[in-house]
Amino acid sequence: MNFHERIHVVNEFFFKRMNGGYAGVDGEDAGRGLVSDENALQKHVAFFDRNNDGIIYPWETFQGFRAIGAGYLLSFISAFLINLGLSRKTRPGKTFSLETLMLGVEVKNIHMAKHGSDSGVYDSKGRFVSWKFEEIFAKFARTHSDALTSHELKAMLKANREPKDYRGWVASWTEWITLYNLCKDKEGLLKKETIRGVYDGSLFQQMEREKLATAGKKKE
Repeated sequence: MNFHERIHVVNEFFFKRMNGGYAGVDGEDAGRGLVSDENALQKHVAFFDRNNDGIIYPWETFQGFRAIGAGYLLSFISAFLINLGLSRKTRPGKTFSLETLMLGVEVKNIHMAKHGSDSGVYDSKGRFVSWKFEEIFAKFARTHSDALTSHELKAMLKANREPKDYRGWVASWTEWITLYNLCKDKEGLLKKETIRGVYDGSLFQQMEREKLATAGKKKE
């Protein structure tokens, strides 16, 4: 079983768990296939909480990026920018102190840091919206129904831009281009099951296991 086949098996397991029911919500999300899992966005970031204390510090973000195969420079820059951008938003009411200077991100409040110009796959409470996930491929997967090319990904990012939401543009571009560069296959495709794994966090765990397995084989 190759890398992408393993990802598919893991992601099918998590996706079935996440689709166990639908949330009873009001307004625009009602009846649109909103998955009942309240912690989808938390699962997405929990991988980077390396000591499982509910707070992600920059060094943990760095360790997480290294664990999935990112280089030192990308891991360092990502750790600084991500924690700088998310820390204050996820820790409302915290007064200026040494603790706030450590740029910790609280996992339980990660939905508060949700930026604009995104795909909408997470709602305002951090829940997974299945119809928005499927919409990505219905609208932009023109070459392959279950994957995005580089051009299709860029078309999606452009379509998702909200007027004058420059921070959202940059955040979305950075997230998706990093994902594409780390996870595209040999044909330059970002597969549907890979993207799905990012949303529930299972892909990060799989990538870490694959990296450890590869490192173990090299030592033999």
